[in-house]
Amino acid sequence: QVQLVESGGGLVQPGGSLRLSCAASRNIFGIYTMGWYRQAPGKQRELVAEIMNGGRTNYVTSVKGRFTISRDNAKNTLYLQMNSVKPEDTAVYYCNARAGLLVSWGQGTQVTVSS
Repeated sequence: QVQLVESGGGLVQPGGSLRLSCAASRNIFGIYTMGWYRQAPGKQRELVAEIMNGGRTNYVTSVKGRFTISRDNAKNTLYLQMNSVKPEDTAVYYCNARAGLLVSWGQGTQVTVSS
């Protein structure tokens, strides 16, 4: 099992930027698919972006062109660069790692978009 620790959440104004980080306890990027999920109050958790072990990325339509997922293999760290944020991006953001039946989650970090 791999441990994941998110950081970087906070309060940001609409139109602003924020970068989330997810530190993994060991080097897994060559094996695991890594993703960012979010859950807003009263809503189901949804996939925001993911990056496959080969580097291919996928994004939910609502964040395409605004968010970028990336990873630093040397630092065992996953990132989510959030630009042009909107109030509807407000949620708890979770880091996820999966490989077959192996799934790990971070504890989540709150992102609030408000003026």
